[in-house]
Amino acid sequence: MRLAVLDNTIPVIVIGDEAVDVSDVVAPQPGPAGPWGAFLEAGRGVDELAALDLRAFPHAALDLGRLSAPLRRPRKIVAAPVNYLDHKVEMAEQKSIADYGVFLKAGTSVVGPGQDVQLPYHDKRTDQEGELALVIGRTARHVSTDDALDHVFAYTCGLDISLRSTEDRSTRKSFDTFTPLGPWLVTADEISDPDDLALRCWVSGELRQRTSTAELLFSVPQLISYASSVMTLEPGDVVLTGTPAGVGPLADGDRVRVEIDSVGSLEVGVTARHAVAYDARPQGRIGSLAGEGSR
Repeated sequence: MRLAVLDNTIPVIVIGDEAVDVSDVVAPQPGPAGPWGAFLEAGRGVDELAALDLRAFPHAALDLGRLSAPLRRPRKIVAAPVNYLDHKVEMAEQKSIADYGVFLKAGTSVVGPGQDVQLPYHDKRTDQEGELALVIGRTARHVSTDDALDHVFAYTCGLDISLRSTEDRSTRKSFDTFTPLGPWLVTADEISDPDDLALRCWVSGELRQRTSTAELLFSVPQLISYASSVMTLEPGDVVLTGTPAGVGPLADGDRVRVEIDSVGSLEVGVTARHAVAYDARPQGRIGSLAGEGSR
């Protein structure tokens, strides 16, 4: 089952080239989490959706241009820093999740298909990182790898946009627009093995990343199990599973597309419209004192 959002507010089930409006039963008042986020936070699940007689709901042709992020404001976005061997080599990293742990991204960093990634600085490199993302459907705390997938509600395509600067990972990856998600959620029952999905990522037509989730250092169940040993994973939380080799700089006007077999294809733009110089960012008192000393 493919679950999407139109115009930021309308939850639909996508069947072929049609969108079935299920607003009346999913989330008449979705709130900041968006309709599917509110649905999950209320403890509801795919069994309820499967029981619906969709013939009783309004059908319309699916307009891809109206798609929004399938989850608007996740309470948590949990991300894996280095989870493919080739990316570990590419980044000259000596450590992986087992050493680094996971990190958090701001829920406000989410955007959807067709929106733009905003480059914050014109003199600092910002990279694309194509990733498989999963959405938690049941509260998970200290779950075993054997039980981990039972806590997954759905999968979607994700981009973990990354500023290459000196701040910690959560800061560098939490700028507004730095977590594109979409185009829809594919419920977990449709994905027989999340550790065997082909992933590709293009930037302005250049194929930069090509891999399979079979190459993950921590498999999807292992990642969920590890993350749940650190923090409680709640319905509606998003987990980004890591990126393979091939990350590279983004520039004003680029188009980024990540495609995952059985999940979908997510495309966003890139703009430097509001970018500033890195040294123009808020400096605080230390920066002010340094400036005074140079006069």
